[in-house]
Parts: sequence; C-alpha cells; structure tokens
Amino acid sequence: MYINRVLDLSVQGAKVLLQAAIAKAEAMGVPQCIAIVDRGGNLMVFERMEGAKLHSQFSAIQKAYTAVSAKVSTGQLPTDLAVGIALASGNRFATIAGGLPIEIHGEVIGGIGIGSGTDEEDIEVAEAAIEALKAAISSEAGS
Repeated sequence: MYINRVLDLSVQGAKVLLQAAIAKAEAMGVPQCIAIVDRGGNLMVFERMEGAKLHSQFSAIQKAYTAVSAKVSTGQLPTDLAVGIALASGNRFATIAGGLPIEIHGEVIGGIGIGSGTDEEDIEVAEAAIEALKAAISSEAGS
C-alpha cells in the first residue's frame, strides 16, 4: 500500500474537547490550563482559565504532546526512565500526570494535556473532554 488513510482531529473536534474541559473544570471549581494537539503533536487549541497556575501553561502543552507521542497517559513511567526520556527529548516529554491520548476507533488522533489541579483533577477534566468528543462523534454518526 502506497498511502495510509488516517483519522485526523479537526479544529471543530478540538473545540469540542476544549469546551467540555472548561465546563468540567468550572463545575469542579478548579481553573485549568488546557492544551489540545493533533496526531503530530502540533498545538491546535489552548486555554488558560482565569486563576490557573502560570507554570501550568507549559506543562499542559507538554502533557498533550507526550500523550500523543507515547500513545499512553502521562505520569505512568518509573521516575528514572521518565526523567531520562525528558532529558533526551529536550524536555518535551512530560513526566507528570494529566496528559491523555485521544483515541477514536482504535486510532490515536491527538492528545489532551490538563494542568493546574491535582493529578486526579487534571485526569478527570481530560477524561470528561474525551467523553464529550466521543459523544459528539456518536451523535453525528446517528444523524
């Protein structure tokens, strides 16, 4: 085969993720930095909610990049391995939780990184965003 057919995250899909993440963070009362990247790790949308930690801007983007690059949630590797990879990648690899790959129909199409809350809060916001995207896709397919 000379070409591959792939699923791509659209800007519209990235905005669904962003709005769902904002809504979940607001409902939790935890302002967040939210980053969405495409399958190549390119930043598509970003929001720093009012009150989110300034340093979390960088970590949210790195979490999203790491999640799509490694195709796994961030914060799962043993510390020594994660630090080694972070150094080898020019600090592009996030070693902390809050980044999830966005998987649709068995294909990783992007990544979402959330930062400013606890690990659990960041993950909860990311999961809510991904579920909203899946619901939107299901709704569109049913139309």
